[in-house]
Amino acid sequence: MRTYLLLSLLFVSGFTIQAQQQSNFDLVVYGGTSAGIASAIQASRMGKSVVLIEPGERLGGLTTGGLGQTDIGNKHVIGGIAREFYQQIRKYYDDPGSWKWQKREDYVDHGQTRTDKEEEAMWTFEPSAALNAYHKMLAREKIKIVYGERLNRETGVTVKNKRIVAVKMENGSVYNGKMFIDATYEGDLMAAAGVSYSIGREANSEYGETLNGVQANKIAPTLHWTISRNGLNHNFIDRVDPYIVKGDPSSGLLPYITKGGPGVDGQGDDKIQAYCFRMTLTDHPDNRIPFKKPVHYNELNYELLFRNYEAATGPIEEMYSYGDKLLPWINSPMPNRKTDTNNQKGFSTDFIGQNYAYPEASYQEREAIVEAHRNYQQGLMWTLAYHPRIPQKVREAVSRWGTCKDEYDNGSDGWQQQLYIREARRLKGDYVMTQKNCERIDVAGDPIGMGAYGMDSHHIQRYVDANGYVQNEGNVEAHVKYPYPISYRAIIPKKEECTNLLVPVCLSATHIAFGSIRMEPVFMVLGQSAATAACQAIDDKKSIQDIDYSKLRKKLLEDKQILEIEIK
Repeated sequence: MRTYLLLSLLFVSGFTIQAQQQSNFDLVVYGGTSAGIASAIQASRMGKSVVLIEPGERLGGLTTGGLGQTDIGNKHVIGGIAREFYQQIRKYYDDPGSWKWQKREDYVDHGQTRTDKEEEAMWTFEPSAALNAYHKMLAREKIKIVYGERLNRETGVTVKNKRIVAVKMENGSVYNGKMFIDATYEGDLMAAAGVSYSIGREANSEYGETLNGVQANKIAPTLHWTISRNGLNHNFIDRVDPYIVKGDPSSGLLPYITKGGPGVDGQGDDKIQAYCFRMTLTDHPDNRIPFKKPVHYNELNYELLFRNYEAATGPIEEMYSYGDKLLPWINSPMPNRKTDTNNQKGFSTDFIGQNYAYPEASYQEREAIVEAHRNYQQGLMWTLAYHPRIPQKVREAVSRWGTCKDEYDNGSDGWQQQLYIREARRLKGDYVMTQKNCERIDVAGDPIGMGAYGMDSHHIQRYVDANGYVQNEGNVEAHVKYPYPISYRAIIPKKEECTNLLVPVCLSATHIAFGSIRMEPVFMVLGQSAATAACQAIDDKKSIQDIDYSKLRKKLLEDKQILEIEIK
């Protein structure tokens, strides 16, 4: 088991004191993700004592862990503390000293969410810039920040009369609170408190959806458009053989292929979309760490990658229909000659099907899953850069990239610790956000923020189709035409289960609706709204289910949250 270092700090006007001096708080926030940070800042601004507990050693979650190419859908619905963060990013890059590896005028933003020339915010950033921004924002507040303390998930949550009274960490630290926020990607506090939650895909029939459940054999209909079956650019070239010995089923399946078929279209299962590391790469020779072959490298793990290239019947440049046709990635530019590198094509950085146990796994089991993902992805990058069975043009293109010397502070390899947990547990509250909410067929009457990104799921399983060839399944990319409200009831448990817990990350949503909501700026928005509700519940001596929504709405608007837009 990995040993965690306790770096407990309190930021108060630039001063620090030891964390053990206080254990009673108005608000306890577990999880130093973007949502947790926004929650803590809002509680501080509303005059409440607050502790922010980060189980790891770095704040910011994915925002500081490689996801620097912001996925939003519509940046005009990002307000409040979230927008302040992106404004702080702009200030950071307005400083000429922030441009070490590139001239500012040479940087061109090619991302999904581009920054306009006269805009006060900036939407693409290095992980280190995000960490800098968060530290500056937190330093202005009265927030106790605790690093390296993990919740005792077996016996560490004390609940009395449907209220959490205290949480205990593995090291014995106890934090008492009036209100609690679970801001983790996993929903660990929520689960330990005994509230209802879901894992996996619901059947389409459960909530009257069309994009949930298994998506193997047809493009599912929706109000707008979708890429579903094979994901067009996220699956294999036709006729890739899945067996260790080509054409011989008795030889066994190649690694990471699920035995049996994918299931019936539209039926639910307990599987979750794939994870990966959002790599921060650079091609600057003075900052680049070349890809290294892992100690436990197994060439067979990449046989499907070799066969996928070998299955191309035409010129290698015509393998795929868009993007960088040769390379199985999306290499989005960030400042200082760095990238936010994400999965694309049939065999890429997503470690498909290897994360099913993660949400409910022990800490030790999770660490093994994370390490397996890292080894797989490190081996993939070395293979693409240097293996002789990879086309020469691919090797030449990939080998000029590497990880960064000046990110993550974790030694010599340049790899981050934060795995992209795209989906884990999801709260099951009185209100469940569904595909109908994303399409504005159902419109929540108690909004606390807005979603705007497409309904997006990465692949969930890899299987052998009826013709005997390998396929990926689970990819859905469905357009959201307009931003839509996210219900307050979606971040709170049922009243009969817990009356002082809010869940802005693992909120109450179906698999496909969560695929739209699960964006870092939206988590920030929901974190701020959750803290606002918690503070009002404390002031009014009410449960979170009984607060006055009109009062909450008024405060959210005062704090520049965006709750609705005009639909033309």
